Amino acid sequence: MNLALFDLDNTLLAGDSDFEWAQFLISKGVVDRELQEAKNLQFYEQYKAGTLDIYEFLNFQLAPLARHARAELDAWHAEYVAKHIRPIMTVKARTLVLEHLAAGDLCAIVTATNTFVTGAIAREFGISHLIGTIPAVDVASGAFSGEPTGMPSFQSGKIVRVEHWLESLGLWWGSFEHSYFYSDSHNDLPLMEKVTQPVAVDPDDILRAHAGEQGWSILSLR
Repeated sequence: MNLALFDLDNTLLAGDSDFEWAQFLISKGVVDRELQEAKNLQFYEQYKAGTLDIYEFLNFQLAPLARHARAELDAWHAEYVAKHIRPIMTVKARTLVLEHLAAGDLCAIVTATNTFVTGAIAREFGISHLIGTIPAVDVASGAFSGEPTGMPSFQSGKIVRVEHWLESLGLWWGSFEHSYFYSDSHNDLPLMEKVTQPVAVDPDDILRAHAGEQGWSILSLR
């Protein structure tokens, strides 16, 4: 059995699910366009530079969840997936996932984006396992607090989260003949260097250069 791990934003998706969620909320008048776009640009520049404070980013991105009832958020989310996500799920990405599933590989999406936004997206791809940043929730009401809980699935945190997940299944890295991780970002280098088959997908400049030096596969899903 092989292990196939997929980053989500700008890897399986031809776009960013967090950004698209923010654009959706802007269209609903839920968040202020000027503030949201300015902060998104600031965080994106930090992300590209590898200097993003993940907790600052998450507190900003998760704040709107705390201001609305779960039922309303769930209804919005279904509309968001239909209008913003399905159009950026490429045929090549769907095909890649289906090839791994058909081969009997254990598949998971590993993303820094929160699991409220990404849960339905993983299901759209037919992937049962999602390792994402977890938004804190009141179990009784289902309401979000607006803050993350546990370790964010970001940079080296992705390794920790994947290993905890594997352990919960009674598995470890040595359980697999081959392990794959598909990603577009140099922020994912820690996990890419952990697997036996790292694949750079439509990579940023830093990852493309590193992949070239290491002889890693480079793939486009666009």
